[in-house]
Amino acid sequence: MTRRGMVVSFADEVGLLAAVRQGPARGFEVVEVFAPYPVHGLPEALAVRPSRLNRVGLVAGLAGLAGGIALQVWTSVFDWPANVGGRPLNSMPAFVPVAFELAVLFAGVSVVAAFLLSLRRSPRPPDVAAAAGSLDDRLVAVLAATNARFDGPALAAELVAEHGAVAVEERLLEDRP
Repeated sequence: MTRRGMVVSFADEVGLLAAVRQGPARGFEVVEVFAPYPVHGLPEALAVRPSRLNRVGLVAGLAGLAGGIALQVWTSVFDWPANVGGRPLNSMPAFVPVAFELAVLFAGVSVVAAFLLSLRRSPRPPDVAAAAGSLDDRLVAVLAATNARFDGPALAAELVAEHGAVAVEERLLEDRP
């Protein structure tokens, strides 16, 4: 589906935040925001839900830890018991490094996989990356019309005058799966 929209570049985060906060009242939806650095207050302005990836990482890390300890206990105590120097067969301090590394490995791989699954798409550059400086030194907001009364030229003039927009470009935006 294609809809009308705008790609707006801002020189500073003050104008970007003001434009994002006033979006629904002005008849446009903020589709995406690109920034070369984290902008304080932007997640709240966009009403982004907190991430659940930390829970995935915790569960996967604990599973890796339990799996590492279980593997070592099984191999050292039950499958191939070897009495080396009179040490106990289930010496837990010897199991710590492998269990820790497996916990980190499981957590890292699971968080990346969960992130890609939550996006429901493969990683690829955004469609609006052609906007001048959108990934280098400019703060760029992609705005889409929410109603038929969307007046692009009037909104562009307002964004330049009130919020300090550097460049405004009207585009047809395609929804991506």
